[in-house]
Amino acid sequence: MSKNHNEATEAPSTDPTACIEVLLVDMTGRLRGKRLPLDAEKKVWTGAVRLPASTQSLDIWGDDNDDLTQISLTLGDPDGACIADERTLAPMPWAADGSKQVLATMHTLAGEPHFCDPRGILAKVLKRFDALGLTPVVATELEFYVYEDKDWRDTGKPMPPTPLTFQGAPNGFQLYDMDALDALTPFLNTLRAYASAQDLPADATTAEFGPGQFEVNLLHRADALAAADDCLMLKRVAAKAAEKHGLRATCMAKPYTGQAGSGLHVHASIIDKDGKNVLDAKGGDPVLLKSVTAGLLQTMREAQLIFAPFANSYRRFQPGSFAPTDIDWGYGHRGTSVRIPEKDGPAARVEHRVAGADANPYLLLAAILGGMLKGLEKTLDPGPATEPGKEPPKTEKLTHDFLTAVEAFAASADMADIFGAQYAKLFADTKRKEALTFMRTVSDFDYGTYLPRI
Repeated sequence: MSKNHNEATEAPSTDPTACIEVLLVDMTGRLRGKRLPLDAEKKVWTGAVRLPASTQSLDIWGDDNDDLTQISLTLGDPDGACIADERTLAPMPWAADGSKQVLATMHTLAGEPHFCDPRGILAKVLKRFDALGLTPVVATELEFYVYEDKDWRDTGKPMPPTPLTFQGAPNGFQLYDMDALDALTPFLNTLRAYASAQDLPADATTAEFGPGQFEVNLLHRADALAAADDCLMLKRVAAKAAEKHGLRATCMAKPYTGQAGSGLHVHASIIDKDGKNVLDAKGGDPVLLKSVTAGLLQTMREAQLIFAPFANSYRRFQPGSFAPTDIDWGYGHRGTSVRIPEKDGPAARVEHRVAGADANPYLLLAAILGGMLKGLEKTLDPGPATEPGKEPPKTEKLTHDFLTAVEAFAASADMADIFGAQYAKLFADTKRKEALTFMRTVSDFDYGTYLPRI
């Protein structure tokens, strides 16, 4: 999404319903914003669009939690300025009237990026790389499910797309199954058309394990903020394409009890001012790739709350699945938390495999790049690699418990350094409230298991 707003407004729409949406991403990765008529577009580029700054602190239920954050009614719920990033201006191809969208970053009225805006948080991490004369190169791989739209509001549960079922049940696993792609070709074609219209660098699409589960890879960017924008917009594009075909798309980490969870894998390398990959173990620094890997491992337990930000996220970490449960690394090993697909040459990089599809892409990249910075600033040892067919080294475990992850994040000096102490506290306090709410809620499964037996 790199269109210039001057180019985009050369031939304005004459449709009175056409609009421009100014979009902010909140803590949970949801889009918030305003819809303006196109004839009011000038407001977008002059910084005149405002929303309450507390928009950025809303939890999964849309509560601003002022009792915890004290940035809403405690302060009179002050406005912030929505400063649009013209690089992200793009058409909304699902709207036939010429409507457009643009991503914005929340600023204070004094002109500073607001401390709790996810785009601003990632931008600050990138400035630390810039100070070292380095640039992260990032690509994401997003998994998601599509399910039938017609029944879920009544049943409260997702049902796989009808073409992927037999007698109402999933028709087996569909990993890399071309028939599964064929069955959902109309939806996938619409998704790709929408992505193309928005200049999203969508590459390969594959069928994953679960019924109606797909993965779309985005090409690498030497601009991590743009890579996060791409990922966020891919989620929206998938949802809009699904709507057109009577489906819904979800990035919920574990929508089905007996099926695979959805991940969000991140590939990252680092180039210097000459465009040379400094992680190249053969042509660059021979220890830097391992040191960066060690930085990721050393911050992983404390950052797990970013990678798995909801109660449902922790259902994905299952032994024997492709979701990692150990804080480990390996060369080409898809069972590890950090995989090194290539160690020599321009493609040398790390692949971070912990996050669920439900992660906020801006906070996710901030955490990953913050961990890599730790390995850039000091030489670290990741320990022995996990190798197929050999006894795995003894490693620390990721947690399966939401509240444990909250407390690890809250106590972390590294997380305060990456996200800023004020935001780290706000995030931890909000997530602690969410975790406790889930712990206190008696579920239907509780009733079905215990009520007739105890």
